[in-house]
Amino acid sequence: MKKERIGIFGGTFNPVHSGHLRAAGLVQRKFSLDKILFVPSFIPPHKESQDIASPLDRMKMVELALQAYPRFIPCSIEIDAREKSYSIITLNKIKKFYPNAWLFFILGIDAFLEIETWKDWQRILDKCLFIVITRPGYQLREAKKVLSQDYRKKIYEICPPQKVREEWFSSYRIFLLPIRALNISSTEVRQWAKKGKPLKGLVVASIEAYIKEHKLYRLKPPFLPFRMRRKEREKKDKGGSKEKR
Repeated sequence: MKKERIGIFGGTFNPVHSGHLRAAGLVQRKFSLDKILFVPSFIPPHKESQDIASPLDRMKMVELALQAYPRFIPCSIEIDAREKSYSIITLNKIKKFYPNAWLFFILGIDAFLEIETWKDWQRILDKCLFIVITRPGYQLREAKKVLSQDYRKKIYEICPPQKVREEWFSSYRIFLLPIRALNISSTEVRQWAKKGKPLKGLVVASIEAYIKEHKLYRLKPPFLPFRMRRKEREKKDKGGSKEKR
């Protein structure tokens, strides 16, 4: 019986954008993945700022973005935990749902370059396969610089014309996949949203509508103590009275 192939695509998704969707689509087709789980990370309330949407808002935007993609599945496993979740913990939980499947951890080369700072990163490499994809401003071959010789032997660079073979999954742990990545970042989307600019092309229409409806990423007015607020009102009242005269 053929083993199921499950992709795991984690991130803050603040918000999920067209670059995420394009990258996931290219990976899904190249590796013939049965599904890709989109896993938004949970950020505790005390760390929230006007630039970070709430976990529920980010989860809802992921759900909206994936409606047109039957193989893309929103996964709230980290948000439901309501605590800082390490990749090894999330992976162990997902592995219980798919004990006999090939699991593929999907991430950009920029994130992979920090892998040695992850908790139990060697155990993660033992439990699943990595698909490392192109990110603007980075070279995929940089992945070899952050690993020891033993792990470098387990890296396979995929050429675009090549068809992925299942026997590779037993010989290698890390696959470097060049893709035509869209030069879009969540930071850019938030900046445009702050300015009230249209987000067409950056996010799907339903996400743009959600951001506007819920007033996400807008600049918040500075807090003024009560006395200062009263003085500001008095100034406005005086200015108004002068105009009337």
